[in-house]
Amino acid sequence: MKTNSHIVKVQKRRWRTRKKVVGTGERPRMSVRFTGKNIYVQFIDDSKGHTLASVSTLHKSVEGRESMKANVASAEKIGAQAAECAKSAGIEKVVFDRSGAKYHGKVKALADAAREGGLVF
Repeated sequence: MKTNSHIVKVQKRRWRTRKKVVGTGERPRMSVRFTGKNIYVQFIDDSKGHTLASVSTLHKSVEGRESMKANVASAEKIGAQAAECAKSAGIEKVVFDRSGAKYHGKVKALADAAREGGLVF
């Protein structure tokens, strides 16, 4: 498979999901993105087009960020940190957007940690 066609397929999958998953002010979209090295989580109000809160393995507020990678252990820590960040921003209910990734491994670990932190999906 050519690299270009793989990128196009991933982008189409992401767009197809975004048609159905929409965040509002009362229930923002929790967007999760994994790269080869980092994890990014954003809470987005799509009606206004604003990011309400965000957490990643690169944020200075995350402890031990130098040793974090895009793996299951780091996903659990970032999920708990995301729940804390959302709570401080007044967010309790979210719509989960996994950006076209399958719901297993890192994505599942992050979602479970966020649920344990008090977020309602």
